Amino acid sequence: MEALQEEEEYNWREVRLPSLIPIVPEPELERETGERRRGRNILVAVDHGPNSKHALNWALIHLCRLADTVHLVHAVSSVKNDVVYETSQVLMENLAVEAFQVAMVSSVARIVEGDPGKVICKEAERLKPAAVVMGTRGRSLVQSVLQGSVSEYCFHHCKAAPVIVVPGKDAGDTSLVAWN
Repeated sequence: MEALQEEEEYNWREVRLPSLIPIVPEPELERETGERRRGRNILVAVDHGPNSKHALNWALIHLCRLADTVHLVHAVSSVKNDVVYETSQVLMENLAVEAFQVAMVSSVARIVEGDPGKVICKEAERLKPAAVVMGTRGRSLVQSVLQGSVSEYCFHHCKAAPVIVVPGKDAGDTSLVAWN
């Protein structure tokens, strides 16, 4: 029998996304019913690397629908550090604008303090998204076992939603959206 673990508390800060994104009324989807009409929550784990950007692009092009909401989650060492927060906020703002431009989906951004794998799994538990999308560095099996991998951790520990691990650009699938 597994011992119950106390719920770890973690710090987070919501990101105020730019007002450049127009307030769009709910899409009129008369023909659609149920989940397609309400939209889904899709969690995308992001960082400052090109592989997470590629994963977001993949999700926007292949997974998102008009009524969906993309939840951007970025794990940092400290949310109280203003430099880290401001840098992460700029990243989230740019990704939210791009999400609207590419797929016309609304975005919610959250910067969370803690270990990236655990934070992503906690956010998935909280949101109950349709999918958790993240990139991978493309390490070999030996490297990921020895050094650890956030995507591997989430793949094994995230029970709230299916985890989609998008290989990096080096795997042969080039991004359809330019990285600025």
